Amino acid sequence: QSFKLLGFLDVKSVPCARESVLYGSLGSLVVGLGHFLATSRVRRSCDFAVGGFICTMLGYWFYCRYNLAQHRIRQRMLREGMRNKILFEGSSLDPESKQTGNERSDS
Repeated sequence: QSFKLLGFLDVKSVPCARESVLYGSLGSLVVGLGHFLATSRVRRSCDFAVGGFICTMLGYWFYCRYNLAQHRIRQRMLREGMRNKILFEGSSLDPESKQTGNERSDS
């Protein structure tokens, strides 16, 4: 069973969605309660709470998606490096065999 926020954001299957909603709700609570304790104005504090939710959720969403993209890029580079290592190991195209060959000729 999936949970869809606002009818389109599937919180269970979309990466970073769950954490963004949780941090957004925490940010909403902190901002709304903080504004209420400072001013004692209920309606204005609710407006600040909604704004805090949106800002915190979007901020964490972009932060998390950026880190996820970087992680995927690093994984792809590592996967290609491992594939090339397996493919070229022991051949004349192996960079490590060229380094060891140069070191032997210098000695």
